[in-house]
Amino acid sequence: MRPRTTAVLALATALAATAVAGCGSATGSGSSSKKTVSTWVYPVINDPKANEAYWDGLVKGFEKANPGVTVKVSTYPWANRDTALATALAAGKGPDVAYLIPDQLSAYQRNLIPASEWMTAADKAAYRPSALKAVSVDGKALAAPVLMSSYPLLCDRKVFDAIGETAYPSTWDQLSALAPKLKSKGYYAISYSGDTTATLNMTFYPLLWQAGGDVFSSDGTKAAFNSDAGVKALTWLKSFVDNGWTPKDLITTTPQIEQTDLAKNKVACTWQNTAAEVQPFWGKDGIVVNPPLSSGTSVAYGTVGTLAMFKGANQDLAAKWISYAAQPENSAGLQQPGGYFSPRTDAAALYPGDPLQQATEKVLDTTDVGPLNKAARDVMGVLAPQIQAALLGKSTPKKALDDAASAADQLIARKR
Repeated sequence: MRPRTTAVLALATALAATAVAGCGSATGSGSSSKKTVSTWVYPVINDPKANEAYWDGLVKGFEKANPGVTVKVSTYPWANRDTALATALAAGKGPDVAYLIPDQLSAYQRNLIPASEWMTAADKAAYRPSALKAVSVDGKALAAPVLMSSYPLLCDRKVFDAIGETAYPSTWDQLSALAPKLKSKGYYAISYSGDTTATLNMTFYPLLWQAGGDVFSSDGTKAAFNSDAGVKALTWLKSFVDNGWTPKDLITTTPQIEQTDLAKNKVACTWQNTAAEVQPFWGKDGIVVNPPLSSGTSVAYGTVGTLAMFKGANQDLAAKWISYAAQPENSAGLQQPGGYFSPRTDAAALYPGDPLQQATEKVLDTTDVGPLNKAARDVMGVLAPQIQAALLGKSTPKKALDDAASAADQLIARKR
């Protein structure tokens, strides 16, 4: 799980400055004579040499097909990426194209040339609806998806075998009914990270969505997580803490995975990890991939990686470059090393013979990337501590969510 480490205040300040500057790259300003496309990416491929080789190969292929055009790809670290990008944009030295995830799209929206203005009809038709929805605001796609992931419910077969269970849960009620039996045998039902540095997209929001709730109101102007659905989700989760059905230490800390009960085959199921993360501990044959839990709606978190175009780019050339990179045969090399999936329906199977990846891929169409709201990250900052307080018994679920909503509404108003 990737901790939520963004320097929110620094980002807000930098973006405010960017809004004043009102443009992306200092060079070109959208000039059709500009023949260079600068691109900022991050190490989606962990191996630095493999990452460099992938992008070098892609650039050579594109430049060969487009004589006279130069593409410069720069790989930056994940840490402090928003501060660096926003500062560069504010100084007029930002890239023409950058790899962004959905909640960054709303933050940089005013700096972007929306994909709805340059994406070809063929490309748009090829995308999964869930992929396009994940990058769209008011029905308009802001960027081109290049990869997807999903976080289905994973269950440890060894744990179920140990307690003599063959039926895996698909609903909250089924998991709650199973939890006392697991506890009596020395196992936890779930593993929940309540550490406030953990992104709520992977922890609490899936429960909120499964209960029929949402983070923001439909017009994005108010917090909506303190709805009946939100209280239901937090109350259900709190019952697992109160009854000892989830490790309580994880409510306040995030140890390395090898130090957790999850890695020690003491936890039945998780929706916060991928099969690749648990495989070293559970074994490939020990992983059971199930659809996400439901309390009315079955929905999981899943991210989408995109290539977004900034103002100042040569729109025609940058669009060609992005479309080229996003073609299934070209993006597969970016997706496979990390176990990601294609966001397009015209892609060839990436993981033939791998039942875990094939089962995970089936969840892609029921995933949610989280809210595309300018205040999304700020709201996490006030909501996560209140959820933790409720889980620790320092507040009730209703009061915790109401208190967070009151603070969130002020943040949302300032972002509008």
